Amino acid sequence: MSTSAASHLSPAYPARAPRGAAQRLRAWQQAALDVYLAGQHRDFLTVATPGAGKTTYALRLATELMDRRVVERVVVVAPTEHLKTQWAQAAARVGIPLDPEFSGARGGTSSDYLGIAVTYAGVAANPLLLRRRVEDRKTLVVLDEVHHAGDSLAWGESVREAFEPATRRLALTGTPFRSDVNPIPFVSYVPGADAVPRSAADTVYGYGDALRDHVVRPVMFLAYSGRMRWRTRAGDEVSALLGADQAKDVTQQAWRTALDPQGEWIPQVLRAADRRLAEVRKHVPDAGGLVIASDQAKARAYARQLEALTGRPPVLVLSDDPQAGRRISEFAESDDRWMVAVRMVSEGVDVPRLIVGVYATSASTPLYFAQAVGRFVRARRRGETASLFLPSVPVLLRLAGELEEERDHVLGRPADGTWTEEDALVAQALAERSTPDLLEDQLSFEALESEATFDRVLFDGGEFGAAGVPGTPEEEDFLGIPGLLDADQVVDLLRSRATTAPGRAHEAVVVDIKALKRELNDCVRAYARQAGTTQAAVHTDLRRAAGGPEVARASAAELGARIERIRAWAVGRR
Repeated sequence: MSTSAASHLSPAYPARAPRGAAQRLRAWQQAALDVYLAGQHRDFLTVATPGAGKTTYALRLATELMDRRVVERVVVVAPTEHLKTQWAQAAARVGIPLDPEFSGARGGTSSDYLGIAVTYAGVAANPLLLRRRVEDRKTLVVLDEVHHAGDSLAWGESVREAFEPATRRLALTGTPFRSDVNPIPFVSYVPGADAVPRSAADTVYGYGDALRDHVVRPVMFLAYSGRMRWRTRAGDEVSALLGADQAKDVTQQAWRTALDPQGEWIPQVLRAADRRLAEVRKHVPDAGGLVIASDQAKARAYARQLEALTGRPPVLVLSDDPQAGRRISEFAESDDRWMVAVRMVSEGVDVPRLIVGVYATSASTPLYFAQAVGRFVRARRRGETASLFLPSVPVLLRLAGELEEERDHVLGRPADGTWTEEDALVAQALAERSTPDLLEDQLSFEALESEATFDRVLFDGGEFGAAGVPGTPEEEDFLGIPGLLDADQVVDLLRSRATTAPGRAHEAVVVDIKALKRELNDCVRAYARQAGTTQAAVHTDLRRAAGGPEVARASAAELGARIERIRAWAVGRR
């Protein structure tokens, strides 16, 4: 084991980045290491975006602590069997042999190992056994994707019971927020200005930071709408446009209709995604695609459609397949075009050649969406831009637009009862179920017909659009963007395509929605102080006066109208 060996571990390992790609730590890794070593931190939370190199950083820190004899052993806790094996492989590269086969049934491990790698489920199975191990020797516990420690009270309690005596604990996560208010063990929560406790990270390296440093790929989101038709439980047939301003239950049923394998939306979007992948592979020959499905039945159906489309069966990864980990590893090393998976390609799984994705799932929590996007951002060389195809529904468009924003794990509401509109929107998204209740859905819903229409592209905070059905020149303009361009070049091309699309000359469909929202919120905040009221009340008054949906779903024109309205109020023209 040596610090020198750790310094040569690729930040993307075990994804086999090019030799010599990481002769020294990245700036954020070195800064985080310096912060840690400057203090006597028993608990330390590092938040770093997927693909930033958390494994490299953690193993370098482990070698430092072992060289200084602060600790003698290492325990790594990972979410899945596949990930604990990856950790053991990476640790072996730097001279820290970890036993990934350790279990409560065996109870011990060879003296050749300097530690073990286990899953959170494995900890829950026998926390007292692990507690005795960390009590016997000075131990560093690395809690990878630590938000999983709150997946259930049993897991959280087991982690706390097992590792409370540990000498040092390093918590890692790319997505610190959760969809519930279960506190995460060994994470500090600090009340904010609104008195709501939020997770407090010791060091943060967000997606926006990594994007500016060219550590991760930028992501181009291609949203598809379309006309949907379905039958309700009462026998009524309903038709609606996917993503239109309508009731929540109508949006959800239109969304589910789009994902139905029997309709035309999925085949049309898969065809567009494969067209995009073909363009990318002209410049990145081994580029791969991933379809994220809601359940196994849909995954199998999507796989059949991809085989019919491409002439080759995609790699199918299902949760009940004991060979799932092997299939993912083999796909990572191959040049196969497509993989279809159900929740198996989760955070931490390294397949850096994944550049094109289809978000064909009804999951809508910020946590799940961030994990899904994280599969496509792991950069290998400058100029690679990921493309993710998704249904044009408000919650997904909002999450895509907020990708570069940092978010903490929030425990509850403000103590004083105030709750801004934006806070409410976040809370609503956090409360969304990841998957619908299948029995209830089967009883209350029957998909009848669907079609896909190209809606818009979201990239770098802007929206670019030239709506049309798949296969039209307008859509081809966006699908045909070269596969190896810097982010600035992508923006320039998107702008040119938006302004030169047939019938749209001189009409630049480029809107910085994020900037408008920030400007509106700044105006609302200032006016609320001036008027002695709450921001929530001001937002409500604005919607009543100017019309339109909540801020998250408002168009550029609606946001602009509200900004003008509140500016008029501020000077007394109400």
